[in-house]
Amino acid sequence: MHEQKIYGRREGAVGHLVFNNPAKLNAVSLDMWDGFVGILKDYENDPEIRCVVVSGAGGKAFVSGADISKFESERANAEAQERYDAISKQGYEALYEFPKPTIAKIAGYCIGGGMNLAACCDLRYCNEGARFGVPAARLGLGYGFLRIERLSRIVGLPRAMEFLFTAKQYSSAEAHGMGLVHGVAADADLDAMVGAITGAIAQNAPLTIALAKAAAREIAKPEATQDHGKLDAMVKACFDSQDYQEGRRAFMEKRKPAFKGR
Repeated sequence: MHEQKIYGRREGAVGHLVFNNPAKLNAVSLDMWDGFVGILKDYENDPEIRCVVVSGAGGKAFVSGADISKFESERANAEAQERYDAISKQGYEALYEFPKPTIAKIAGYCIGGGMNLAACCDLRYCNEGARFGVPAARLGLGYGFLRIERLSRIVGLPRAMEFLFTAKQYSSAEAHGMGLVHGVAADADLDAMVGAITGAIAQNAPLTIALAKAAAREIAKPEATQDHGKLDAMVKACFDSQDYQEGRRAFMEKRKPAFKGR
């Protein structure tokens, strides 16, 4: 299993999606997108999985961007770049549109494509040694609208411009200060920090959480294209659910609810 450059593993209600190319600091080549969407689809269809953690193997990097050594073969010109973009975009969008909560667990370098992956997740946590940057301007490559928009929604447009104009790397403390990450932990404590978050998510009502995430995705769209009808239907489904009955009873009985997602 661990020879695969990307793989999934399950821990109770948590699905893990791991980039596993530590020799290249988890730099992403085209073949690493193979299976990425399939693993996410499996997690989406499994009611036992309540959230997904995205991480990189080896402890030195989350994802350190695209595999530049493959640029000559995979991204040598605009036509090759279009093919690479189409395949990588499918992966990024599958993560962004995934209906359950997603958490980026960032240890070490989170650079370029790693930043895009992290921005496609709902929550982000890192270790003290984490480093963040978008080096597009050092490579001369085009960094498109969606990527800049998603980064700017998290850190604000002026800070996103600084990322892109300077191509500099930011520390974990700087990332936390600008709201890029929700928390910073010592190396030995990162798993526990993320585990506390996934544990809280896993014991809460899945339909309520799905509604919150769907609303967040609608908020990110232009107002004229927002689907409030879909959200209204999801609100109704929450109040009509067995979980709502269970939540009320558990509150009255002063016990933890056992939600089923229906």
